[in-house]
Amino acid sequence: MSISPQDICILHNNNNNNLALLQTNGMPGNKYNCSPGTPRTRLERLLRERELRKFNKSLSDTETDQLSANDPFSPDADTSIWFNDDDSFETISTGRVSSDGGCERQDFRVSKQRLLVVANRLPVSAVRRGEDSWQLELSVGGLVRALLGVKEFETRWIGWAGVNVPDEVGQKALAKALAEKRCIPVFLDEEIVHQYYNGYCNNILWPLFHYLGLPQEDRLATTRSFQSQFDAYKKANQLFADVVNEHYEEGDVVWCHDYHLMFLPKCLKERNSKMKVGWFLHTPFPSSEIHRMLPCRSELLRSVLAADLVGFHTYDYARHFVSACTRILGLEGTPEGVEDQGKLTRVAAFPIGIDSDRFIQAIELPQVQDHMKELKERFAGRKVMLGVDRLDMIKGIPQKILAFEKFLEENPDWRDKVVLLQIAVPTRTDVPEYQKLTSQVHEIVGRINGRFGTLTAVPIHHLDRSLDFHALCALYAVTDVALVTSLRDGMNLVSYEFVACQASKKGVLILSEFAGAAQSLGAGAILVNPWNVTEVASSISYALNMPADEREKRHHHNFMHVTTHTSQEWAATFVSELNDTIVEAQLRTIQIPPMLPVEVAVDHYLKSNNRLLILGFNATLTEPVDNLGRKGSQIKELEPKLHPDLQEPLKKLCDDPKTTIVVLSGSDRCVLDDNFGDYNLWLAAENGMFLRVTGGDWMTTMPENLNMDWVDSVKHVFEYFTERTPRSHFELRETSVTWNYKYADVEFGRLQARDLLQHLWTGPISNTSLDVVQGSRSVEVRSVGVTKGAAIDRILGEMVHNKGMKEPIDYVLCIGHFLAKDEDIYTFFEPELPSEAPAPLRSHVPPPPVRTSISKLPVSKSGSKAARLNKQRSLSTIERNTNYPVIGGGLQSMVTDRMSMQEGASVLDLQADNYFSCSVARKRSNARYLLGSSDDVVKLLRELAES
Repeated sequence: MSISPQDICILHNNNNNNLALLQTNGMPGNKYNCSPGTPRTRLERLLRERELRKFNKSLSDTETDQLSANDPFSPDADTSIWFNDDDSFETISTGRVSSDGGCERQDFRVSKQRLLVVANRLPVSAVRRGEDSWQLELSVGGLVRALLGVKEFETRWIGWAGVNVPDEVGQKALAKALAEKRCIPVFLDEEIVHQYYNGYCNNILWPLFHYLGLPQEDRLATTRSFQSQFDAYKKANQLFADVVNEHYEEGDVVWCHDYHLMFLPKCLKERNSKMKVGWFLHTPFPSSEIHRMLPCRSELLRSVLAADLVGFHTYDYARHFVSACTRILGLEGTPEGVEDQGKLTRVAAFPIGIDSDRFIQAIELPQVQDHMKELKERFAGRKVMLGVDRLDMIKGIPQKILAFEKFLEENPDWRDKVVLLQIAVPTRTDVPEYQKLTSQVHEIVGRINGRFGTLTAVPIHHLDRSLDFHALCALYAVTDVALVTSLRDGMNLVSYEFVACQASKKGVLILSEFAGAAQSLGAGAILVNPWNVTEVASSISYALNMPADEREKRHHHNFMHVTTHTSQEWAATFVSELNDTIVEAQLRTIQIPPMLPVEVAVDHYLKSNNRLLILGFNATLTEPVDNLGRKGSQIKELEPKLHPDLQEPLKKLCDDPKTTIVVLSGSDRCVLDDNFGDYNLWLAAENGMFLRVTGGDWMTTMPENLNMDWVDSVKHVFEYFTERTPRSHFELRETSVTWNYKYADVEFGRLQARDLLQHLWTGPISNTSLDVVQGSRSVEVRSVGVTKGAAIDRILGEMVHNKGMKEPIDYVLCIGHFLAKDEDIYTFFEPELPSEAPAPLRSHVPPPPVRTSISKLPVSKSGSKAARLNKQRSLSTIERNTNYPVIGGGLQSMVTDRMSMQEGASVLDLQADNYFSCSVARKRSNARYLLGSSDDVVKLLRELAES
């Protein structure tokens, strides 16, 4: 869609969050008042942002000729300027609503959003020329090449300058020199660099992420170990975070790059939770089975998840990351990313590109044309094959050369008609493994040249050095076949650069399927397995003999992709998604309960006269356990025990005559008896279907006509799936059956749960009135209407009768880690200011024929009060069930001394600010407040007991 300046009105918000509202003739809204409707969905926002970027790009393109002299990114620009502040503001024509309702044209400047790029290395190399003098040179690298072409943001680059500067004078001078290039240095001493960069980054993370495994720890020097290197890694990341915090301004986007800075998002968010933080990995992310070998694996994953948006080159890498979070951390993977108790970290693929215009324009430069002419004369009559790689284990240089040798063996007619030019840029020359690789490559090249070469020509030209930009472009342009045989590569931009320079030649690209670029350029390239030397040799033959029309079709496909998916588009898309992720997170945060104000809860507790504390048991009063069942957590969960730190405060609270405590749990009666038999409180087992005060007998609240014939058939299904699913188990209770696969393999457990549900719906429960309650990793079958909320009114009635309350309940604290089905207990107590003063509580309650629900309750969130009471009343008639099994003695029925609705109305005198409902570790909840874990429950109850 073409957009003219006359059709555009831009509403620019003050915090530069890039959520501009774009109005066009083709979009809904009134074009006369220049006030379009706000995009309602995430997709609408991103599409509108995309159109805005296109329009801004069209404006900047019209000014290219005027700014070319100052453009640091043009092919012939002076490389002493990389980030020019002169064009940090762009003038655009925008609309302003005039007093008469029309559009008044106005010119003003719209500032670009500030982008803080944080990477291990700055895009410059610093060389000291004196005590306070530094020389800066542009570095070479894929990230540098990609981000130097990004002009849509006011960019600042934060990183290490690659040199140790111990003195303050040198640091100030270097910082001043770098500031002119819009770069900010992070100073690291030699020991940190040794342990952090050479150690943890290059010796542990990089090999693991490229599927090379971990080194043996005994091979490391005695002063280094996995732990000491990891400590240095965390320290270095904290130093980066300190520099970012020093230069951060509100509204900035902080973009962290690569495996060197996996700890940085956590450090930044701990300082400022509102900071916009994105993290992007430029290497592959390995499968979870590889990543789980890494010491401190969980800490690294959780640190990355602190970011708002996590990006990878390909969907495969993103999928591996989500899988690692699921299998190692036990978190929930969703189509959008990774969810941890309501907090969503978006995970997505953002394939990086290049500044394609820079390469396309460079081909027309005189010096490049001269290089091309020399190369064509030098290799006249021969097809040129090209490889450009770092001399690295993952680049597959030996495999490439061996495949070329195989091709020459099988195709003797081509021996004098083809030449392979291999540019191998040296890297890490002080590492023995790399020295060995260099010797190996030299040996293979020498053998092949000696075998197939002549006095006037050799089949392989091997250079152990890099080429300047113009020479490289010329080499790309004259190449017939480019050969990229990476054994494992994050993306590989050499393939993109080759395509961009092939407008006239239309050469063929042979690309490893293990390079990230294979997912982008796979349709136009010839994909190969670099380990299969025979396949690569065959592909070389196919490429050299490919018809011109097929070459042109393949090149056209790749060229269109390279020129549209540029580095500028990559960066703009990532930042746009990050801004939108922040908006989504803010909308989601509104739905998350705030943390419990402990001081307020304690203060209101002290001021009340009759308090009711309703406490869950599992994951509320028990010790926290490892979600993945390590260190015996599964055994602990099968035999839940009261948190040892709760014994003393719980005892004090139970002995307080003004406080009544109810432990309401889905567990069976014997579990509650074992843990709370010595405390003076109320126990409600199996979601309130059984009730007793400690020291008394168990009473049943089950209706007489409750049908339990379904239990045996459901039990057989659960037994079957327990046998088929390792580390799963089922619990048979008197009123429900639960199958739990929390500790089973996550993916397999989900598949089994889906299969189990199909069996249930089509078999045992197809014609029965039952509820199937699905937890995060459990399936429970119970009778319809059996919830904690439905039981609480019956429990309250019995408590009032048994305790003989002198005053109405004026304070309620309800805490639990309940299933969504049971969260009706939170809304049950939601109070409203009473319209009338409550009637005084009678000292004696005569025995009416039937007890019904406590009625001093307002309308709940789930529906009208009357409807809820009518629904619950059918479950509130409690009769003796003589046929049901008895555990630990007889069941006492709750028929005696029934209370009428009118007399039950005075049980509660609850004001809105005296009700505290708290969900434990469940951020998506109907509760008013949130507590992080059972440890927070311990702290709260201890404060209540000591107050």
